[in-house]
Amino acid sequence: MDVSSDPYLPYDGGGGDGIPLRELHKRGTHYTMTNGGNINSSTHLLDLLDEPIPGVGTYDDFHTIDWVREKCKDRERHRRINSKKKESAWEMTKSLYDAWSGWLVVTLTGLASGALAGLIDIAADWMTDLKEGICLSALWFNHEQCCWGSNETTFEERDKCPQWKTWAELIIGQAEGPGSYIMNYIMYIFWALSFAFLAVSLVKVFAPYACGSGIPEIKTILSGFIIRGYLGKWTLMIKTITLVLAVASGLSLGKEGPLVHVACCCGNIFSYLFPKYSTNEAKKREVLSAASAAGVSVAFGAPIGGVLFSLEEVSYYFPLKTLWRSFFAALVAAFVLRSINPFGNSRLVLFYVEYHTPWYLFELLPFILLGVFGGLWGAFFIRANIAWCRRRKSTKFGKYPVLEVIIVAAITAVIAFPNPYTRLNTSELIKELFTDCGPLESSSLCDYRNDMNASKIVDDIPDRPAGTGVYSAIWQLCLALIFKIIMTVFTFGIKVPSGLFIPSMAIGAIAGRIVGIAVEQLAYYHHDWFIFKEWCEVGADCITPGLYAMVGAAACLGGVTRMTVSLVVIVFELTGGLEYIVPLMAAVMTSKWVGDAFGREGIYEAHIRLNGYPFLDAKEEFTHTTLAADVMRPRRSDPPLAVLTQDNMTVEDIENLINETSYNGFPVIMSKESQRLVGFALRRDLTIAIESARKKQEGIVGSSRVCFAQHTPSLPAESPRPLKLRSILDMSPFTVTDHTPMEIVVDIFRKLGLRQCLVTHNGIVLGIITKKNILEHLEQLKQHVEPLAPPWHYNKKRYPPSYGPDGKPRPRLHNVQLKPIAEEREETEEEVHLLNSTTL
Repeated sequence: MDVSSDPYLPYDGGGGDGIPLRELHKRGTHYTMTNGGNINSSTHLLDLLDEPIPGVGTYDDFHTIDWVREKCKDRERHRRINSKKKESAWEMTKSLYDAWSGWLVVTLTGLASGALAGLIDIAADWMTDLKEGICLSALWFNHEQCCWGSNETTFEERDKCPQWKTWAELIIGQAEGPGSYIMNYIMYIFWALSFAFLAVSLVKVFAPYACGSGIPEIKTILSGFIIRGYLGKWTLMIKTITLVLAVASGLSLGKEGPLVHVACCCGNIFSYLFPKYSTNEAKKREVLSAASAAGVSVAFGAPIGGVLFSLEEVSYYFPLKTLWRSFFAALVAAFVLRSINPFGNSRLVLFYVEYHTPWYLFELLPFILLGVFGGLWGAFFIRANIAWCRRRKSTKFGKYPVLEVIIVAAITAVIAFPNPYTRLNTSELIKELFTDCGPLESSSLCDYRNDMNASKIVDDIPDRPAGTGVYSAIWQLCLALIFKIIMTVFTFGIKVPSGLFIPSMAIGAIAGRIVGIAVEQLAYYHHDWFIFKEWCEVGADCITPGLYAMVGAAACLGGVTRMTVSLVVIVFELTGGLEYIVPLMAAVMTSKWVGDAFGREGIYEAHIRLNGYPFLDAKEEFTHTTLAADVMRPRRSDPPLAVLTQDNMTVEDIENLINETSYNGFPVIMSKESQRLVGFALRRDLTIAIESARKKQEGIVGSSRVCFAQHTPSLPAESPRPLKLRSILDMSPFTVTDHTPMEIVVDIFRKLGLRQCLVTHNGIVLGIITKKNILEHLEQLKQHVEPLAPPWHYNKKRYPPSYGPDGKPRPRLHNVQLKPIAEEREETEEEVHLLNSTTL
């Protein structure tokens, strides 16, 4: 039987195994299994065995963990440590070490995350400037550092110094002219393609998991899914190197999202140093939640925003102690990054700005308009990027990731170089757009016509008419906006590390700066209008275009990710001012509302669904009127439910059942006649238990009776030795009745992290619902069903029955269309007859 089509297999992401017993020994020590034993039992796995069986209690790749069992294992471990700590000083020391191991692992994670973030920032800045030239006096200096010690720089041309040489000066000896421009153009494209090719080659050869943002996979892993190697040391090493190369290549991507992946890799690696976390997948996810907070902390210099990001966006299970440890990890990571000072400005981020003028009430209108733009941009980007990624998966183009990256990098470099705003590093661009025009700014965005009557230089320069440089910059920014929108759609998802935070913020900052300049000029030339009359007098500084850029950046990022609280906190931590929280909140909420009008999924949830990851989104509402009986497996047309009996099966019977089916678990019933539920046994538990018993216990043969009961039934004297497997039986599986609404079942799966749930009717086992079944059901309802409000006479029947009046199976269309009352009554009676005559 095909595992992927198995109707009641606990979801394993396609990794369910149908391994026959004779093949088990070939798997060696890497064969792992999920402990299916009684979660309240501390006895050994098999009776008459003294040592635990290797492989019990762990998970195979692409499987979902059992949160309830993992928490019970942790409680049992904690009780055992507390019971022994008074026996000796050594046991007391072990108890203290166990208690403090959580703080130690998040401290190490914060230290490593901050150090790697500083290294990535410094290397990315140096390699980005390498595309334009090199510092002859010190090769390891970037452009800005190279000119710090020069005495020959001028105020207007502060970035030019004799120590810094462009490639045209080095190769053809010309600093100006068409030849110099063409040579610099060629070298810019050469370095961009070289960096992009090296990045995608390293990812393809050494660590395929190092591509992309990583946040969709982090969210899936934190929900309980196992992806071996995704947070490993090779992924960490390659992601760190290729992230620098990808940012330096000039592609429309950022390093902030992948920094969360880097921090989670650090947390996963350090968790293996502490048995408390290395042997418990649920506890390990608490460390990963803290690591994601540290990643955002060093990405944006926003420790509080990082904690809220982990809570709002990525974490599935977030107890109070994880909140404290996330805060501490973010603090340590930010402290380390501040100590390294990678940007040389004593700040944690490159585009830290401060504004000296307040905002006025009439400005809420353009702020809300920026929020509308952010929501529209988010909805467009999600649909366009998902459509392109789906096309990449379904066409031959997706089979050549290196070629795709080279093409995207070439197009980006060729178009970006002529425009000074697209040629800039994206973080530098955001910094320039955020910056307010002061007396020391020489950017073309600050080329205003000055008042010749001004007698002194002040910090708050009044609104002035725009000069030619400003109008030229606006046209260049409009072209940059179109370029960034198009290229970001095609760049996010290619096989290099690619974050979405910075490109989205850049698009919003460009739009916001354009809107800010427009409002500023409108207020200057029409200061007598009633909306400007009270605040914008002649000579007053009432409009700050940089503030509009900041609000636009937050709105666009919110439209793409649908973050709210954490995003506002991150942005105001960037700017250092609490005064602008209201404009940020208004823009972010507007962008979320507008984006939700086109679809409630953020970009990360959309990519999770595109990749088929088993993720039940807690934000998604279940509004349909289906029952557990409509979703459970097996269907009436399927083979009957495969079950084990309590004490009537032999070892050979169980081996045959395992070899003939691909199910990952079997309900255990009292007998074929009663069908009463006793417990649930996992396939791999049975497989390893029988193999181990045959090796370590004498007298276990194929005809040996297998007993799941507490007491072994009396057997004839000549019978072979029975095998007791009660200790691997889950005596308390979660069960629901067949009339339980699916809304409640979905809620149970989300909040308890279940893998499967048995469906019963008056204590009789009818079927099983797995996480995979729920995801398939939700997808089918999303594609085919518009929820309808049931009328008063709409009984518990939700779907048409599987069999028509002629006894032939009718196709199940997953459609919630109401029937006439008479027809509905006939079908209801038919369903009752079928239910009564069904034999399991």
